Amino acid sequence: MKQVFLLACSFCLLIVTNAQKHQLVKKWETDSVFKVPESVLYDPDHRVLYVSNIDGKQPWEKDGMGSIGKMGLDGQVINAEWITGFNAPKGMGLYHHTLYVADVDRVAIVDLHSGKIAGWIEVPGSQALNDLTIDANGVMYVSDSRGKKVYRIMNGVPEVYLENLKGPNGVLMKASDLYVLDQGGMYKVNADKSLALITDGMEGGTDGIVNISGNDFVVSCWAGVIWYVNADGSKEKLLDTREQKINTADIGFDPVTKTIFVPTFWKNSVVAYEVK
Repeated sequence: MKQVFLLACSFCLLIVTNAQKHQLVKKWETDSVFKVPESVLYDPDHRVLYVSNIDGKQPWEKDGMGSIGKMGLDGQVINAEWITGFNAPKGMGLYHHTLYVADVDRVAIVDLHSGKIAGWIEVPGSQALNDLTIDANGVMYVSDSRGKKVYRIMNGVPEVYLENLKGPNGVLMKASDLYVLDQGGMYKVNADKSLALITDGMEGGTDGIVNISGNDFVVSCWAGVIWYVNADGSKEKLLDTREQKINTADIGFDPVTKTIFVPTFWKNSVVAYEVK
């Protein structure tokens, strides 16, 4: 009986070991110099990172305290408040050397050469713009978490693209495919705007989504959990910092070094991990 039990335990251990194929290896962590960092975006052309600082005590307050920070890929902070004049900035996207930033009910247009806000795209009816992604033609998709919608912005004109969602946050364009995170689930948006479930069960506020390679993704949950989502929809828990009360908000990704950048929100730092 003992031998059978040991064999069974060894078999169970083998299954667990094989199931966990990926891991995160910490590379560096900044000091607590940012001000409620919500999102990190990798700029491949300038080889820097942009960090959206909500600042203030309320994540959705229009208080004019928000900013965008700038830092190196090695974790060295260039300027924690590089560009000011935002309310509560969150998701960001790049197109033709221009930075676009979701900011409560409008999208900021930032000239990276001057480091200044060049203009705004108002999104009428929006309540809480959160994440932002841009396709190869410059078309933007912006989630509205409180409005339970996703807006599409073409040539500076916003329109409702998806509605009647539960509480969308992370959005990502991969080639011509749009992916959206909605209250614990990851979905691919079909051509008819219906949602195809990739995986679910990711509680704690699904927040950021990045494409690692092929159809593999990493998803962060605001409460402090990071998941690896395999192409077949299975998932692996890579990180859980809920007990330490360290948030994992909207992540950025450097595909060259396979590094994800994690803003810790209330802890005011950014942490880098290599995806193995």
